[in-house]
Amino acid sequence: MESYKISATLEGHEDDVRSVAFPKPNVVLSASRDATVRVWKLSSAKPPEVDCTVSSHGSAFINALTYIPPSPQFPEGLIVSGGKDTIIEVRQPGRSPEDNAEALLLGHTGNVCALDVDPQGQWIVSGGWDAEARIWRVGKWECDTVLEGHQGSVWAVLAWASDQVITGCADKLIRVFSTDGRLLRTIRGNTDVVRALCRVPNSHPSGAQFASASNDGVIRLWSVEGQQFGELRGHESFIYSLASLPTGELISSGEDRTVRIWQGNSCIQTITHPAISVWSVAACAANGDIVSGASDKVLRVFSRNQERQATAEALQAFEESVKSSSIPQQQVADINKEKLPGPEFLQQKSGTKVGQVVMIREANGNITAHQWSTATQEWISVGTVVDAVGSSGRKQEYLGQDYDYVFDVDIKEGAPPLKLPYNLSQNPYEAATKFLQDNELPMTYLDQVANFITTSTQGATIGQSQQSEPTGPDPWGTESRYRPGEQSSTPAPPSTTQPPKILPQKTYLSIKQANLPTIQKKIKELNQDLISNGRKDVSLNPSDLNVLESLITYLTNPSQPFSKTIKQAGIELVIRITTNWPPTHRLPGLDLLRLLAAESSGALASYRRGQDENIIDILAASGVFDDAERSNNLMLAIRTFVNLFETDQGLSIVDAEFDKIIALVSKSTSTSTPSTNRNLQISYTTLLINYSVLLLLLLLTTSSTSPSPSSSAKQARAITLLQPLLDILTHATDSEVLYRALVATGTLLSCLVPPEASNNSVTPTDDAAQNATVGLKEKVQAVLKKANEPRIGNVSREILELLR
Repeated sequence: MESYKISATLEGHEDDVRSVAFPKPNVVLSASRDATVRVWKLSSAKPPEVDCTVSSHGSAFINALTYIPPSPQFPEGLIVSGGKDTIIEVRQPGRSPEDNAEALLLGHTGNVCALDVDPQGQWIVSGGWDAEARIWRVGKWECDTVLEGHQGSVWAVLAWASDQVITGCADKLIRVFSTDGRLLRTIRGNTDVVRALCRVPNSHPSGAQFASASNDGVIRLWSVEGQQFGELRGHESFIYSLASLPTGELISSGEDRTVRIWQGNSCIQTITHPAISVWSVAACAANGDIVSGASDKVLRVFSRNQERQATAEALQAFEESVKSSSIPQQQVADINKEKLPGPEFLQQKSGTKVGQVVMIREANGNITAHQWSTATQEWISVGTVVDAVGSSGRKQEYLGQDYDYVFDVDIKEGAPPLKLPYNLSQNPYEAATKFLQDNELPMTYLDQVANFITTSTQGATIGQSQQSEPTGPDPWGTESRYRPGEQSSTPAPPSTTQPPKILPQKTYLSIKQANLPTIQKKIKELNQDLISNGRKDVSLNPSDLNVLESLITYLTNPSQPFSKTIKQAGIELVIRITTNWPPTHRLPGLDLLRLLAAESSGALASYRRGQDENIIDILAASGVFDDAERSNNLMLAIRTFVNLFETDQGLSIVDAEFDKIIALVSKSTSTSTPSTNRNLQISYTTLLINYSVLLLLLLLTTSSTSPSPSSSAKQARAITLLQPLLDILTHATDSEVLYRALVATGTLLSCLVPPEASNNSVTPTDDAAQNATVGLKEKVQAVLKKANEPRIGNVSREILELLR
């Protein structure tokens, strides 16, 4: 069979190409870290010429891509993409980025890193860093099912059949689910993170049904029942992507700079790229051509058909680009230059397998890499090995190898720091993944460790010295999530001291991160849907849309002058959306409402409808707390309460309406049978934190003229808040929910210390207070026993010290 050769080189992206699709012989799709999705159309076959258009332009990395086949409603099919902003966008290929998307799918709380479509094009499956996979019905555009139970990021999803989904996870497990959410089986056998899944063609000689690829560099062949049929070995590093060919072969790509073609159990061709990472590979089912996306920002199409291959000049140019590319020394095994063969080896010895690499010491002292090609029976130069010196310009040794950086990372109280080695030639997320795996740490730290690497090496490039000191991020993060081990905004060296005290919490938390253009776009889409369905009685008119535009502009840049009249009109408009629109359409309005709650003027807290209806009354009357089917609506309503703590006007209203707010939230949020909506649970525990902080600060207030509750009323509040927290500590499994519940509990315990107490332990003298804390010590001890995150252990120990 003919070998694959370069057909076209597609340049245009401004950052890594993370995902590719090849739905038609003349169409390629790509998603990139430059926050764009692009459509590449073949305009001329010989020589190949391609036109590129931007289909979508987001606000953050786009990492995953899939394609819904054409239907009568969508004759061009649909492009589905997702990434760091957690939003899955569905869009027609022919539309411009300024046009409305067909749908925006909201539900994931972490980076969306995997997407697939079922064989009939009826539903989409997504996977994310939030340890969830989700099923979305095409046309309905709402989450149909959440596939739970993963203990790490869901890196790969495969829509296996009309009623089955297969997932690959950072916890090294493959899971088979029914589309109604039932876990059918768990498949073990991978020794590392599962990064890719694909179908195995029926004609494959192994008899396997699907394949998985892992960070251990091995492709494994499986039946859906979990039987392993074989292993394909040849990659020398992480494998990122798998696909199947119409010929019955498999293709793979990875961190070793290669795309590999597998026939049966053998690698029959290795295509080396002039890039560090080949992130994604896809095949065209119609003609067998393949496309790759890599870290050098380039897509490359390869073909076995000579008619579709590039000109001789282009073929030569690709070979030269590979030959002249630099290979970071850390990507190859330890090299003893004195023992390497000279150039004569290439003429005297043949390779033993496809893709075999040898290092040659050239006459000028350079080290070059050469790869064996079975097709041409020759060694092909694939680059020159170079040092990658960063930081201070000097290498640091760790476990016998040289690195640009070796960071100290404090993980466990009282234990020595762990070493995190890193080279500038590495991908931060892969270095972070390896660090967590080597030290048997939970994958929930992945985003944090990768961000730490990126921040700590900002500005450094291969061969350059580090010029500036990094600054640490906000310890609660951009989503008000506490990330252990991170410092404040003041630069500081790694510390080996005891972790700082967490309790009591004395500052309010807010949840203010938002994608305002997306919210605005979704409101316009839903408004058009109302108009199309004859609901002009509640839809927005052009004047309303102008008010919306002004409000979005203000919230995007609140430091700019803004009319109080327009702000009032904006609040009234958002309240109309959240109360008059059908519940199915209210989500983006509620998202704006919770942002208005945190707005510095406190205008939302001061707003009154009619004579005396405040925002708490308005939300209560809207029915959002009685609609259990729409947990996202409830979640955003609770976030509105959370953000009211940001202003003096908001503090006044949440203090005065304590009983009403707790009653509303409690009736809709069961703590004994927690919601599967993680965002809802986090919002609820954040509200409990804020109320515990408010109570603590009220207790510390000595003003006799304060309108705050009496001492007995304050203690009663603490007891009221402790009751749901005890249930959460018993039933919750999510680490973020547990952590926030512990922080709220520890802060409330400080509120129960009698004023005359001089020690640091809690011994409530009031009978009701004592009764409220019965069993608390045992519950916290149980949490500590199963805690797999240092932050949970630290705050649990602080609570136990208080209870001592």
